Amino acid sequence: MIDLRSDTVTRPTEDMRKAMYDAEVGDDVQGEDPTVNKLQSLAAEITGKESALIVSSGTMGNLVSLLTLTNRGEEIILGDQCHVYAWEGAGVPIFGGVSLNVIKNEEDGTINLDEIEKSVNPVDDHKPTTSVVSIENTHNQCGGYPVNESYIKDLRSLCDLKKLKIHMDGARLFNAAISLNTDVSSLTKHVDTTTFCLSKGLSCPIGSVICGSEDIILEAKRWRKAIGGGMRQAGVFAAAGIVALNNMVDRLSEDHENATKIGNGLADINGIEIDVDYIKTNIIRFSLKDKSSDMDKFKSVLLDNGVMISPSGNTVRMVTHREVSSNDVGVVLRAVSKSIKEL
Repeated sequence: MIDLRSDTVTRPTEDMRKAMYDAEVGDDVQGEDPTVNKLQSLAAEITGKESALIVSSGTMGNLVSLLTLTNRGEEIILGDQCHVYAWEGAGVPIFGGVSLNVIKNEEDGTINLDEIEKSVNPVDDHKPTTSVVSIENTHNQCGGYPVNESYIKDLRSLCDLKKLKIHMDGARLFNAAISLNTDVSSLTKHVDTTTFCLSKGLSCPIGSVICGSEDIILEAKRWRKAIGGGMRQAGVFAAAGIVALNNMVDRLSEDHENATKIGNGLADINGIEIDVDYIKTNIIRFSLKDKSSDMDKFKSVLLDNGVMISPSGNTVRMVTHREVSSNDVGVVLRAVSKSIKEL
C-alpha cells in the first residue's frame, strides 16, 4: 500500500528509534531534560533565533505562539486558506479571546500586502486592536507553495510601519527552504515567531518546535503549561528530532522530485486536471475532469488498487514523503489510470 494521504504518516527511522531508546532524559517542565535542551538549542541555531520550545504538535505550536503574541480583545490578520484558520478547531479565539480577520490568500500562499494594510483596524473603541499577521510556509492549501524571503521582508516592513508582529506557521518550513534553495534562517529572520513540524517530512513520530526571542519563548513556555502542554521526560521523542535536523533535511528534495514526477504523469492521464507548474514541493493537488464523478468512489477504487489518498471536496491531495520511493511513482500512476477507467 502506497500512502499519499500526508507526510504525517511517516514512521521514525532506525537511527531515530535507537536515539529515542538511548536518550538521556530529565524533567522538561523544570528545564532539566538534556536531550530536549539540545534539540531546542539546535532549532534556535538553525532558525537564527535566540531560543526555542518543543511542543507536541504544529497546532499547539501555532496556538501557543499566537497566545504569546496577542492579548485578549486583539485581532490577528490571516489568510482564508491557512491552517490556523481552517484546520485548528478555532483554538486561538477559544483560548485567547482573539478575533480573526480573515482575508483572501493568493494562489501562491501569500496575502496581498495592500489588503493587509487596509485590514489593519484604526484606533477605535468599537474595533479590536490589530496586533499580529499570521502566515504559512509552505502553504498547504495553496499546493504546498513556498513563500520566499522577498515577500516576508516586505511584510516585515509593512508590519513595522503598523506596529504589528508576525507569526509564521512553518509546518513544512524545511520543504520551503529546500525548494527555494536558501537557508531556513533567511525565511525566519523577519518574523517574531515561527514553528516547524518534526512529524511531517522529517519523519519523527511526534513534535513541533517554536522559535523566537528569549522573552517570547519564556512567555510561550508559560502558555504551553497553561494549556496542558508541559511534558516531563520529553527527551524520548526530542532525540528523534535531533536526528531529523541533522540527517533528514537534505533528502526532502527527493520528495519534491517524486511529487513532480507524479504530477507530470497525472497530466498525461485522460480524465485528470492538474497544473504541474503549481507543484513546488511535496504536495500535489488535482481534480477529475468529470465533475459529476463520485470522489468517495474514486478514493475507494484507488484504495483497491493499492494507493491511499486524501480528497477534499472536488480535489485530491497527494503528499510525497520518505516512505514513497521513486519506484513507487509508476505504481501510483498506473493505479490512478486504472481507477479512472474503472470509474
